[in-house]
Amino acid sequence: MSFELALPLILVFSIGSLFVAGYLASWVLKKDQGTSAMQAISNAIKEGAEAFLRRQNGTIGMLAVLLAAVIFLLYGFVRGHHDFDPVPTALRLAFWTTLSFVLGAACSVIAGYIGMWVSIRANIRTASAARSSLNDALRIALRGGAVSGLFVVAMSLFGVGGLYWLVSHMTEVPPAQIPLLIVGYGFGASFVALFAQLGGGIYTKAADVGADLVGKVEAGIPEDDPRNPAVIADLVGDNVGDCAGRGADLFESTAAENIGAMILGATLAAALQKQGMAFSAGVVGVMLFPLVARAFGLLASIIGIFAVKTREDADPMQALNRGYYIAAALAIAGFFVATKWLLANPSHPDAWWMYFFCGMIGVLTSIVFVFITQYYTEYKYRPVREIAEASQTGPATNIIAGIAVGFECTLAPVVAISIAILASYKIGVAALPGGGLFGTAVATMGMLGTAAYILAMDTFGPITDNAGGIVEMSKQPEEIRKKTDRLDAVGNTTKALTKGYAIGSAALAAFLLFSAYLDELKNYGAELTSVNLSKPEVFVGALIGAMLVFFFSGLAIKAVGKAAYVVIQDVRAQFKEHPGIMQGTEKPDYGRTVDIVTRGALRQMIAPGLVAVGTPIAVGLVFKQFGVGAEAVAALLMVGTIAGIVMATFLNNGGGAWDNAKKYIETGAYGGKGSPTHKAAVVGDTVGDPFKDTAGPSLHVLIKLLATITLVLAPLFI
Repeated sequence: MSFELALPLILVFSIGSLFVAGYLASWVLKKDQGTSAMQAISNAIKEGAEAFLRRQNGTIGMLAVLLAAVIFLLYGFVRGHHDFDPVPTALRLAFWTTLSFVLGAACSVIAGYIGMWVSIRANIRTASAARSSLNDALRIALRGGAVSGLFVVAMSLFGVGGLYWLVSHMTEVPPAQIPLLIVGYGFGASFVALFAQLGGGIYTKAADVGADLVGKVEAGIPEDDPRNPAVIADLVGDNVGDCAGRGADLFESTAAENIGAMILGATLAAALQKQGMAFSAGVVGVMLFPLVARAFGLLASIIGIFAVKTREDADPMQALNRGYYIAAALAIAGFFVATKWLLANPSHPDAWWMYFFCGMIGVLTSIVFVFITQYYTEYKYRPVREIAEASQTGPATNIIAGIAVGFECTLAPVVAISIAILASYKIGVAALPGGGLFGTAVATMGMLGTAAYILAMDTFGPITDNAGGIVEMSKQPEEIRKKTDRLDAVGNTTKALTKGYAIGSAALAAFLLFSAYLDELKNYGAELTSVNLSKPEVFVGALIGAMLVFFFSGLAIKAVGKAAYVVIQDVRAQFKEHPGIMQGTEKPDYGRTVDIVTRGALRQMIAPGLVAVGTPIAVGLVFKQFGVGAEAVAALLMVGTIAGIVMATFLNNGGGAWDNAKKYIETGAYGGKGSPTHKAAVVGDTVGDPFKDTAGPSLHVLIKLLATITLVLAPLFI
């Protein structure tokens, strides 16, 4: 099969996946919407989520336009033209870089919005289906989540493939240099993802902390009790944080890693061609390999999603796992086809299957991360049970145990990442001269092969959480709540697994993107073979990279605290002003609380976002004056990435363990709901909430944002 069919296949698969997402959305929307009481609650969630996203997207859009203008001015007028540039004038380079940035930002916003739009309509349909069938409720929730998963990955693939086609037809740039003109796409996606994850994460945790502390601890009322004014804001937060925020996160993951792998593939293919060891598919075929692998992964995820069903007495998690294993097996088969087709090299006949094995390392690493995350966040295992046991002596010992678990859980992921990077690199070196870095890129592609299915499982979480809230607040019979509780428990697990998967893919991708940065410097005539930390400027750059992770995390957690303070004050005020709320004779003002959280979250997201974007730019431009701008940024990127991976693992798994320790006690352990042990666990959970749902997920984005900023602005630092 000719490599010339690769780009049409990429575009057909991505467009076809968008049509499948449209079909799933239509299928979900045709389902029953339940009683009028259920619809009233669902409508309140829907209105709050859409209002928040409109305001957030308006803020992000304004910031993105300003940054696009800055990029254009820096490239077009400040930097000037260099002999190594892929296009003949500075203004052309500025045009393509800025255009790709704007398209990446726009596609990320669209993908996140559509995924959330469907999820806030799937929740009521899942709740209604639970009245008659667990299987129907499971399928509606997963297929509602699949709209987000397919849309995010397909839009990312279509955007990169479409930009590649556009540049190849409108310029005379050599194919190997086209990725240098479209790196802005990944930066645009990362920029939107950072603010979407920050804003959504601050919102959801401010509402959650406020609802828990005043409702469960102070007033002693259950979760999702309609008397709690913050309960609608909490349910809204699940959507804007876990659907829109995580959707933007994985959108930028796939976009940035596609482009990074394209740069590494083009560099390797061009170097071997000069040595008389060309690939059968040529430079273009190798460069398009990551996109073809992603296209086959989309098809595998679609089949896995359609395969999910369960019995009424079965564990829903088993059905979701079965679908994941089907998707993973088919993604492996697709990877086999892609490597044999595009990575065959007559001078090294074993190279293609060695790279196929690198892809398998990526797939296996994703499965390992799922198991590691399950071990540290599910209450059937030791770490969570230790936190629950420690809660018997109060909030202090609960928090000590939770922090200890968070620190402990960094070991296994680091070992898994290290083995994956070393093994894929060594196999890549054995496959082809200079092929080690491309081996790690192929492993990253393997890990992201089932990204659409993983994101469907992630969005399944907030849909089932909302469904449980709708059932509780509309006072449905106990047996229906038991069904939604089963789905909600599974949803908590899938959300935790997705965070583990996201940090694992971010770690592999960070090495890939760092290598792509070094290759890009080489393309611009400023080859950097090592980062010399004995230079004081370079050491300072590395120190700033480590500091940025901690400072950014502190700003994100503090933002949740500030926004939660306002929520708590409002809920207390409503209870005091309207005593009838607690007696059930008066309805709380849900809209007032939703509006307060919205304004607080959007105000608080600006500072950490600007710090994250501005720091690497400032380091590059300042140290450029000392002649080491590119090397100082490389040090910042390297050390910031390492610190970010470890810190994100600590925050994600520590927060997840606190959450499930509380849920374990709520099953009846150590006194159950309302006991002093439970109240201690609720306090621990509120500490863990901004860890696992704000700072941790935002660090995934920060790690990749640092890499995409340096890729886009590398020419300015030389």
